[in-house]
Amino acid sequence: MTEIKDTYKTLAKKSEGYFRDKGSKFIAFAYPINSEEEVKEILNELKKQYYDARHHCYAYRLGVDKDEKYRINEDGEPPGSAAKPIFGQILSYDLTNILIVVIRYFGGTKLGIPGLINAYKTVSKETIANNEIIEKIIYEKCKIEYKYETINFVMKIIKDENINIIKQDYINDKIINYIEIRKSKVDEMKNKFTSIFDVFFYYC
Repeated sequence: MTEIKDTYKTLAKKSEGYFRDKGSKFIAFAYPINSEEEVKEILNELKKQYYDARHHCYAYRLGVDKDEKYRINEDGEPPGSAAKPIFGQILSYDLTNILIVVIRYFGGTKLGIPGLINAYKTVSKETIANNEIIEKIIYEKCKIEYKYETINFVMKIIKDENINIIKQDYINDKIINYIEIRKSKVDEMKNKFTSIFDVFFYYC
């Protein structure tokens, strides 16, 4: 039986890094993120703030396994010289739900491909080192429906398993709970809930 992965490593907060080589300045920012919309907002803000910089290179990764999404953007730097080494640091620390943006101010002297790779890699590594890596649990949103007579049985499972109720509705003679269950325990909890007479379980 395949083990379900339901944890991931990400960053605790925003952090910064700085690197300088032959007059070129590299300013890196790392962020914990949860959506591509957040990426767009952060990039727009940084481009406004650092409007005079020549390059705004970035890489991000979201989700795990089949849900994983990622993107890299060299923003005019030679292919493979900027965003690829940024993304390489994200992978080397096995991080997800993370965005790293590196802003470069050109110093007048070309660094060459090896110099660029070293600069973007080094500053990305520094901004991760200036942060805290934390582990988070992946939860699945589900729904259970049941009658008032069974509320004590349902609530016992919810309490024993430390399940979070997001919302509770009342429709006619039924109670509807929208809940979060740890991904690896969803099937087990489904069996527990539905073992109670007249309790219905739905994946959201």
